[in-house]
Amino acid sequence: CEDCGKSLIGECKLHGPLIRAKDRVIPSRARLTLPHYLTLRVLELRAGNQQILGVFAKKVIQKRTQFGPYVGQLSTKLTCYDESRLVLQVLKDGGKYFLDTPNEDCGNWMMFVRLARNQEEQTLVAYQHCGEVYFTTVKPIEPHTELKVWYAADYAKFMEASAVFIKEESDVSPLPPVTKEPVDPWICSSCGSTFATFALLESHQCIHKDRV
Repeated sequence: CEDCGKSLIGECKLHGPLIRAKDRVIPSRARLTLPHYLTLRVLELRAGNQQILGVFAKKVIQKRTQFGPYVGQLSTKLTCYDESRLVLQVLKDGGKYFLDTPNEDCGNWMMFVRLARNQEEQTLVAYQHCGEVYFTTVKPIEPHTELKVWYAADYAKFMEASAVFIKEESDVSPLPPVTKEPVDPWICSSCGSTFATFALLESHQCIHKDRV
C-alpha cells in the first residue's frame, strides 16, 4: 500500500481495496470483418450467456452481390456444430475438408449467417469456387432484413444435401374464420338488464316472479 508503505497480502485494512481498471474488450476477428452496411443482432440468449446472432442489412444490398470467401479451419472432423448454421466443406488437393469455426477468432463474419428454412426467407446462396466458399445474394435485400443462406444446386450435390426446400407449412389452406353476426341482446322489461340469450333472460325473470 503506497499510503501506509506496507507490503500486504490482499487489500489494506486501513485504506481499503484498490480501484481496478479493466482493459477494453477487443472484438473478435469475425466481428471485425463485418462490412459497414451489415450489423449483428442478438436473437436469443441461451444457457451460459450463449448468444444466438443473426446478420442484418443496414441498407439495400443489390442482387448478385458476392461475399467471401468464407474463413474457417480445414478439418477432417467438424468440432463445432450449430443446427442454425450451414455445414460447409471444400475440395482441396483431392480431399474433402470441413470449414470449421470453433471460435470467433478462427473465422470471419460469414460464420454468423443462419441457414434459410424456406425459399421465401432465403437471401443468399452458398457455392464453392476454386476451393473456397462464397455467398451471393439471390435477390435485393432490404434494410433490417436478415441474411439467410442455403446451398446452390451443384454445391448441394457435393454436400449431399437437398437443393430444394421442403415447405414447413401444410399445403392445405386453412378455412377462413367464421364471422359471427352481431345479435341483439335480450332486455328484461322489469329492470332493463340485458342478456345474450333468451334462456338467461327467462332465468332472470324468475327472480322477479319470486320477489312478487
